[in-house]
Amino acid sequence: MTNSLKNAEITKIAKKTIKKFKICDHCLGRIFAKIESGISNKKRGEILRCKMKNAEKIEVKNCWLCKGLIDEINHFADLISNSLKYYEYETFLVGSKVDEDIIDRENKLFEYSGSEFTESIKSEINREVGKILEKKIEHEVNFKNPTIMVVIDTAFDVVKFQINSLFIYGRYKKFSRSIPQTKWFCKTCRGKGCKKCNYSGKMYETSVEEIVSKKFLEITEGDDEAFHGCGREDIDVLMLGNGRPFVLEIKNPKKRTFDLSKIEAEINTLYKDEIEVNGLRLSDRDEIKRIKAAGFKKTYKIVFKCKKPINNEKLKKAILSLRGTTIGQFTPSRVAHRRANMIREKQIYNCSLESIDGTIATLTLEAESGTYIKELVSGDDGRTKPSISEIIGAPCEVIELDVIEIKGE
Repeated sequence: MTNSLKNAEITKIAKKTIKKFKICDHCLGRIFAKIESGISNKKRGEILRCKMKNAEKIEVKNCWLCKGLIDEINHFADLISNSLKYYEYETFLVGSKVDEDIIDRENKLFEYSGSEFTESIKSEINREVGKILEKKIEHEVNFKNPTIMVVIDTAFDVVKFQINSLFIYGRYKKFSRSIPQTKWFCKTCRGKGCKKCNYSGKMYETSVEEIVSKKFLEITEGDDEAFHGCGREDIDVLMLGNGRPFVLEIKNPKKRTFDLSKIEAEINTLYKDEIEVNGLRLSDRDEIKRIKAAGFKKTYKIVFKCKKPINNEKLKKAILSLRGTTIGQFTPSRVAHRRANMIREKQIYNCSLESIDGTIATLTLEAESGTYIKELVSGDDGRTKPSISEIIGAPCEVIELDVIEIKGE
């Protein structure tokens, strides 16, 4: 079929359609929306109706299909424009929700016409509202990745938003042995609040996640957040040195501009005894994948205690035997409830003795990402082999552990 409104077959389809359905020019034109670009659906309908003698002109408000809905495009643009005043964004895209009765009538119309060139009423509303808004709010439409997706419920004049998350990259240091990296919900009430958790819903009063996100949620007026760390340390482990990389995700933010250096300074002043953040900058979702997948080497300071006085020579021998070796770690008993049971092979790159004092020794150790350091010392009842306990022939236990460097950035 020739893609021209002048084609006799097109006229024939239009004629039989308006004979059965009393539809406005917009809805008539949408049956042939993919014919002749550069004109509106309303214009297409006018051209076709003009070609048919004695064709009744149907006002939009009396249209069998849209019932006047298509005449509300300017109204929808105003509603959205007023709602967007409270948001910061670069680009936008319009979506719409249309009453199911209208969609059903449209499907019936299109099926009856048999046209191959149709466009849905939702698509027309989205496009035409978007064109008005581009001029009105002076922001561009982005079809692939808009900052904000605006959805208008045409039946109830309700505007809803789907907003791109905001991502902030940084590194954190942790100076407290009593706060976790992320929120831990109470195991009993699962966050609802109960007597066991003092009705806080949490197992710990605060976390690195909560400290860092609090200021950003206030400034951006975001709905929620997610903290994506490059690995994690145990609660009783300090994170020192250059800090651990993380990406903070702020969900549905209303504001997107702020002074990162000022926020960094405020966090570090208010929480100087607990954490420190540095290198804050804007990021994206791809960086979450990068830091999650990265196998950064880590350097640790380990203080451990032996059940009997440590033999210097045996410990020095153990340290030499660990350098450049690969250890096998069956899932530690302390995390077996949340990790698959399997043997993980991990590389020990370096190990050096810092001091020995009776039953206490201090080591510096560099290991592959994901190595269970406490189990490397204790052996975890034979689950980690070799271990320091096994090599020196005496049970040992970590009493202090600090991450002092994360390499690879």
